[in-house]
Amino acid sequence: MGVIVRPVFALDFGTSLVKFGPIWRGKYPDFIENRGYFPRISKVSAEIRGLAAEEVVVGPAVSEYLESKADLSRLYYPMRNGVIARDDERGWKIVKRIVRYALEKYYPGKYDPNGRPFDGFYVVVALAAQSPTYMYERMFEIHREVNEEHGGSLIKAVTIIPQPLSVAIAEKATTCTVIESGHGNTQVTPISRDVIRAALIPLNRGGYDSDRITSQILKDIGYSDLAREEKFVRIFKEMAGLVPLNLDKAIEWTKAHVGAVKSRFSIPGTTVNVDMGDKAWMRFLIGEFFFNPRHELYQSYYTRGFAPPADTVVGGEVIPGNVSIAEAIKLSISKTPVEIQSSLVRRIILSGGAFNWRVPDGMEGVAVSSPEKVRLQLRELGLESQPSMITDPQFSVWRGSIIYGNYVPEDLTWDWSSLEGWLYL
Repeated sequence: MGVIVRPVFALDFGTSLVKFGPIWRGKYPDFIENRGYFPRISKVSAEIRGLAAEEVVVGPAVSEYLESKADLSRLYYPMRNGVIARDDERGWKIVKRIVRYALEKYYPGKYDPNGRPFDGFYVVVALAAQSPTYMYERMFEIHREVNEEHGGSLIKAVTIIPQPLSVAIAEKATTCTVIESGHGNTQVTPISRDVIRAALIPLNRGGYDSDRITSQILKDIGYSDLAREEKFVRIFKEMAGLVPLNLDKAIEWTKAHVGAVKSRFSIPGTTVNVDMGDKAWMRFLIGEFFFNPRHELYQSYYTRGFAPPADTVVGGEVIPGNVSIAEAIKLSISKTPVEIQSSLVRRIILSGGAFNWRVPDGMEGVAVSSPEKVRLQLRELGLESQPSMITDPQFSVWRGSIIYGNYVPEDLTWDWSSLEGWLYL
């Protein structure tokens, strides 16, 4: 990570996970789910169980409060498609509690782990590139409140960076196209030293949509109760989902080679088993949906009321929610100056957990990785590229944010026109 110049602390707010930690964590951040639980528990019961009486609970402690499936209704996920609504007070309460939890967990006291005097973290908050101005304002306000409640020694300064720019910094890429896709949204972002905001295309599609199609498939094969539990659905998606080289051919191959594609799954640490029977071919529907929800096989789902990814409006232009990932990339690059387009096509970087798909042994040629899927889609559109996926795609934003915080000059104060610099508290 280089020489530690200052105590940088990065907070990467994904729709599903918040990755966080100080520079001295090294290569990997800490993380918790981006959710909160509003407990309804008596003071007597809380005291007997040794639980603190809190309005909202975040982090690992959430599981200590859950007693039944009915309690899931008091779980709240504040972000949708990378954004929190301006008036979503429950959501903002959770964000504030997460910020406090993350920073206090690593507060070193008077000296940092290297023995240097500590007078507050330089906090870098990574948000979706399409985050509205009010999210910037509220994030600054929350950090100021948390710092004051802690006594004024927790945070020295705060800055905010778009997540795709963090990825480019982590990859040391000057001119590139970053496709950052987490749980809630996908940001197709051309970068030439900085984000080319006029060409940014945010899609209302991410791991959440893969979860939705997974939930529908679970219902179709007889597991309706499990399909209601978001965390279980996510685990099953990660175990069962496959990205096909060609969806129609993959389904045909699976049906012709009975038993070649695993159809039974046991969820570690639980009593749950899922048997897909002769529907193992549906595993390819899970992976394909993220890359191309326009495929005709999904029309039957839409007819039954399953919603396709929502459209996005960018500068008055409607981007259909069912465009393929490659179509979104081509459209985004077309909005940039012609002289840099070849460079943007040449270096396409995939980042984020929504691209984290595996190819099981023995299924090469039927299932593919995310970079290969995007490469083939782009070729169909007449674009030759060799997309790459960064190592540990879930953590690239955090790493880039740490680097960014270490190199932003201390005397560069926050500028609302350029959206950069430090806001000192």
